[in-house]
Amino acid sequence: MSISRRQLISGSASFAGVMMFGAPAVFGQAKPRVVVIGGGAGGVTAAKYIAKDSAGAIAVTLVEPLAKYQTCFHSNLYLGGFRDYPSITHGYGGLKKLGVTVVADRANRIDRDKKEVILASGKKLPYDRLVVSPGIDLKYDSVPGWSQAAEEAMPHAWKPGAQTLLLKKKLDAVPNGGVIVMITPPNPYRCPPGPYERVSMMAHALKKAGKTRSKIFVIDPKDSFSKQALFQEGWENHYKGMVEWLGPKVHDGLKSVDPKTGTVVTGFETYKNAALVNVIPAQMAGAIARDAGLANATGYCAIDPANMKSTADANIFVLGDACIAGDMPKSAFSANSQAKVAAMMIRGELISARTFPARYTNTCWSLIDTDDCVKVGGAYEPKDGKIAASSTFISKTGEDAGLRKQTQAENMGWYAGITADMFA
Repeated sequence: MSISRRQLISGSASFAGVMMFGAPAVFGQAKPRVVVIGGGAGGVTAAKYIAKDSAGAIAVTLVEPLAKYQTCFHSNLYLGGFRDYPSITHGYGGLKKLGVTVVADRANRIDRDKKEVILASGKKLPYDRLVVSPGIDLKYDSVPGWSQAAEEAMPHAWKPGAQTLLLKKKLDAVPNGGVIVMITPPNPYRCPPGPYERVSMMAHALKKAGKTRSKIFVIDPKDSFSKQALFQEGWENHYKGMVEWLGPKVHDGLKSVDPKTGTVVTGFETYKNAALVNVIPAQMAGAIARDAGLANATGYCAIDPANMKSTADANIFVLGDACIAGDMPKSAFSANSQAKVAAMMIRGELISARTFPARYTNTCWSLIDTDDCVKVGGAYEPKDGKIAASSTFISKTGEDAGLRKQTQAENMGWYAGITADMFA
């Protein structure tokens, strides 16, 4: 399936990026207030489209403690040497030009009864509608022997910033013949193909540096993973003998890790003195969402698929990795698409703007080696109480090298497009 750049960056723009038909607030009447928590793909997109398409009729405030946002998407390409770090780092100046108030603080608590967000500074932000897009938190206790204190020795790099830089530093220091052990997470988690693209980029970096005697062991709690046949074909073609994927029937369970010695113990094998252990643990919605009672027993937040509203509070919309999005994977593309639907619905409720039935899209690209890129994705709509796939597509094994190169060009074009869509 071929997708134009315009389609890629617009997501469900035909539905969400619509002209505002409602009039601004009555003269002298205070503008309705929207507060957005989280400056990632979901939050930034929602803030932008609420402000831009309401033509200033809605007061929008984005709460994000970081001055710069490093994208998780394409951070693997930084590890592999296909991108430099500044190219995956973005600021919020474009939002400010659109009239969004950007508050550099942390949202500590949501008072749903008073409809207020309480910041770390103690300041309170009242809202008429709230958008919660906090991403994920890590379950540090899901890997025996690992902890938040151990993430410097065994980095996860599943949250952007310092961890990404640390993982790159440790990867570059792996000697020829050194062993890398990656521990992948159980479902559901941020970016289903992400760990396996990371394996590919690690192998690429090792091979490029002449470290072909090094080996990457993947300890996976799942029996299968996203794009498995495509990745395994690519590892065989490009990194023969360097990557070994071990499912639960082979490794017989992860027993423990020792961050001090770089040891990983499974029921099948003990890996001692690993040069690098990359622990990607189980995940859940960000704490602000869980503490506000928006998450259920799964640790994620149930939403109404017709509008992205929390099923726990009709004044709150939950986007991106934190929500339970049915058939949609947890990806930046998904968050961007969901945010446009939420922005449309919020404009409809607050200023009587025209709305359309929710439609969602997603594509996930994964780079395996230079100009060898694969993708998976689909279109989605509300059905039977969830966001359901109405059509899907995936790259095929054995594809022509020219097509894979074209897919990589599409991947790079999408990154340029979505970051411009988010931050410009």
